[in-house]
Amino acid sequence: MTRDDRYPWVALSVTTVGALLASIQSSALVIALPDVMTGLGAGFLTILWVLLGYLLVTTALVPVVGRLADMMGRKHLYNAGFAVFTLASLLAGFARPAWHGWDLVGYRVLQGVGGALLMANSTAIVTDAFRGSGRVGLGLGVNQIAGAAGFLLGPVIGGALATVGWRWVFWFNVPIGLFGTIWGMMRLRQTGRNAADTRFDWAGSILFALGLGSLLMGLSLVAFPLVASWVVIALMAGGVALLLAFLRVEARHERPMMDLGMFRDRVFSVASASALLNSLARGAVLFILIFFLQGPYGKDPLAAGFLMTPFGAAFLLVGPLSGALSDRWGSRSLATAGLLVSAAGLAGLATVTEQTPYWVLALWMVVIGGGSGLFNSPNMASIMSHVRPDERGMAAGVATMLMNTGQMLSIAIAFPLVLSQIPEDVMMRIFLFGGGMGNAPDALAAFLHGMHLAFGLAVAITLAAAAVSYFRPRHRATEATQG
Repeated sequence: MTRDDRYPWVALSVTTVGALLASIQSSALVIALPDVMTGLGAGFLTILWVLLGYLLVTTALVPVVGRLADMMGRKHLYNAGFAVFTLASLLAGFARPAWHGWDLVGYRVLQGVGGALLMANSTAIVTDAFRGSGRVGLGLGVNQIAGAAGFLLGPVIGGALATVGWRWVFWFNVPIGLFGTIWGMMRLRQTGRNAADTRFDWAGSILFALGLGSLLMGLSLVAFPLVASWVVIALMAGGVALLLAFLRVEARHERPMMDLGMFRDRVFSVASASALLNSLARGAVLFILIFFLQGPYGKDPLAAGFLMTPFGAAFLLVGPLSGALSDRWGSRSLATAGLLVSAAGLAGLATVTEQTPYWVLALWMVVIGGGSGLFNSPNMASIMSHVRPDERGMAAGVATMLMNTGQMLSIAIAFPLVLSQIPEDVMMRIFLFGGGMGNAPDALAAFLHGMHLAFGLAVAITLAAAAVSYFRPRHRATEATQG
């Protein structure tokens, strides 16, 4: 095997470290949040913004970073993402109780900047490396193993580190991040650089980041109020105005930050819409189930984390296989089937109660995880294979932005449905300690009603995503744009 033959797997090893770092942090943090909350004397809404702040920044920045990577090259920006994420993790471990968690929100925002640099480049790096061999789907599918493995390991790591001290949940990232930075500097090749293209669209980038950020923050504050209603209205109205201005600027710019012409490709546009709808349906599922396991099911936070592992296990098994199959058969049948399987699993979750045996609950989690693995790799491969090589960073940024937007909107829609009728003291007890809902039968009934409604809505959105997915043209990855 020549050096060129080995490089796709070398590049995959670097992006795998990044996926592992992000996924471990995500699932470990969810388990450790009760300890973080008590350790910092933070309120419940502040802790929710520890999660939402990261999502908000990555969502607004990934398209901008993707465009920069197409101009400047992916290697240095990806390695910078490792470095920023590592620094933010180190600082997050030093959050002070005197700030009641708001300094931690700031450090998570900084982590989001690092996350945007990693996310916008990871998929494009794998696509660049595997494109010549016609195995993009396989590469993206294998890359998902790290994400699934991190999700499986995260609850164990988070629970174990929280017993030592919640700060170690963040400091645990530092050695992984340092290794990833050095490994990427040593082994990645500079790809995606267009030395002749130096005209960065500053106006469009600023308008887009501020517009989408303002709109998503306003929508999130509807669900998790922290400020007066007029501030929320102003944020949403300002966000819409900025995004309209962005569209006008992009239509006139010779080299726009986001080439809206990409959406004229039917495979790209349908796959992107499917990804958005899938994230809208699935974004809040894990968080709702954590509350269900700690509330009606009566588990403590660490046990609830362990009981969530069927999701990641099924995703781990199906994702790489689905990605490899998509290189031969294309994405339409596999992605559409994955969405239909996920819809069946969500329909099952819409029927569970506190009396449901765990094996039944685990079965529905396996169905959803398997359906997600069946959908994600082929769908992302079709997005990345239907753009020019000099637009892969932009395409990866747009795809990540759409998925993160769906997740944020999902959380903003689902949480009020599930928790709005739960007394605050009951909700806090569930979140901090688990162990059931105590003598609160009305709260239990309200929670189950809201949960069933949220999962029913998720089924409807997933079926809509499957219908959209089915209308993409038949194609194989080898028929897509070469380069």
